[in-house]
Amino acid sequence: MSNTAGSAPKSTGGNVLDWQLFKRVLSLAKPYKVQFMIATLLALVLAGLSPLRPYLVQQTVDNYILTANQAGLTRMALLLVTLLFVESICRYSFGYLTAWLGQSVIKNLRVRVFDHILNFRLRYFDTTPIGTATTRAINDVETVNDVFSEGMITIIADLFTIIVVLGIMFYTDWPLTLVSLITFPLLIYATYLFKEGIKKTFQEVRTQVARLNAFLQEHITGMGVVQIFAAEEQEMQKFIAINRQQTKAHIGSIWYYSIFFPVVEIIIASALGLMVWYGANAVIGGHTTLGTLIAFILYLNMLFYPMRMLADKFNTLQMGMVASDRVFSIIDRNDRIPDNGTINTRFKGNIAFKQVWFAYNDKDWVLRNVNFELEAGQTLAIVGATGAGKSSVINILNRFYDIQQGSIEIDGKDIRQYALSALRNNIGLVLQDVFLFSGTVFENITLRNPNITMQQVVNAAKLMGAHEFIEKLPNGYFY
Repeated sequence: MSNTAGSAPKSTGGNVLDWQLFKRVLSLAKPYKVQFMIATLLALVLAGLSPLRPYLVQQTVDNYILTANQAGLTRMALLLVTLLFVESICRYSFGYLTAWLGQSVIKNLRVRVFDHILNFRLRYFDTTPIGTATTRAINDVETVNDVFSEGMITIIADLFTIIVVLGIMFYTDWPLTLVSLITFPLLIYATYLFKEGIKKTFQEVRTQVARLNAFLQEHITGMGVVQIFAAEEQEMQKFIAINRQQTKAHIGSIWYYSIFFPVVEIIIASALGLMVWYGANAVIGGHTTLGTLIAFILYLNMLFYPMRMLADKFNTLQMGMVASDRVFSIIDRNDRIPDNGTINTRFKGNIAFKQVWFAYNDKDWVLRNVNFELEAGQTLAIVGATGAGKSSVINILNRFYDIQQGSIEIDGKDIRQYALSALRNNIGLVLQDVFLFSGTVFENITLRNPNITMQQVVNAAKLMGAHEFIEKLPNGYFY
């Protein structure tokens, strides 16, 4: 059993400031550019609508409540309700559209990743733990979704909201605004510390999740080996250690959240207290209005809330960049068997190995100068010790691996002249260890090939002596 099961996928360094990577991630949304632009527009509309509420409250207090203007008060109440209704519709549309956009992007991305994995040569799977490939194809792809649904567009909206709110506050009462922002540097510093700390813990969490996935998947696949050597207790201790590290990583991230948000609440409460104290004195002194003071309380909440969330969203964006870097490393990997053959016809099956040299690792030869010919219809038994190269002969005949020297010919033509699909479709391979996919007996025999009929499946089962056994199963071929 490979010791690489516990290894984690390593990032190649994706981060928020990697603009080439950022542009590439953005290109994933190209098929949905209309939806992307609408979502961005909705984000800007929401950022503009939200600050209107405190302004309307200010006007209501100063011009209608204090003057007991009942008709004006009714108009302002209706206006506020209308504004909230429009804002709610926009917020719903924005939330739904960004979630839809993220899911649509990763739907296409999953297909691209799986298409590449399907066509990788077996050497990739020999050297890559199954958990690593699975984590990149599932967990990392899912994390890319956060870039669109929770990261990039919402960050734009929050930044725009902060700019608009600050602009309105300074325009309305700049001395009161300056007092409100006294604790602002503390919030920025706390946010920076949180961002740096949580980034490290997120990276550790992803590393430990990958280790846990790799360990579980490898051990479930190789459970027979574990049990035959009575190694259950030994492997259980390994699992407990890996699980402990994963739990520790998650608790680390929880600690940062637990300390950050209470600190932010203290900073916000301090800013609010200072602003109310100064503003109340300004109202008493006639330098500002009661409506302005109430509006500033609302503005302050609207200002600090996105500031509090920006650190988390920047980390979400950064983790999405790291995950996308890992996913792109799969897509960019050129690890396929070259398929330049043009022959697609059926062949008789005359096989010739001519001075064949083959190694799984460079120069660590498994086959050395192998020569033999086998005519169609002949039977050949290959006998040898473990590691002598028996399975390797079958592997290179099917071009699961390419040879380093010599040639393999079928009907007088090098097998590389055949299209890869044609070569493998013309070779029947019965494996010693059968792998069953999730699905019915029929689906496993046909491998979900729609061109294979039920009668062909039955005939094949009868030829193998399995028909009667299958018929006894509940639902027979559809068990």
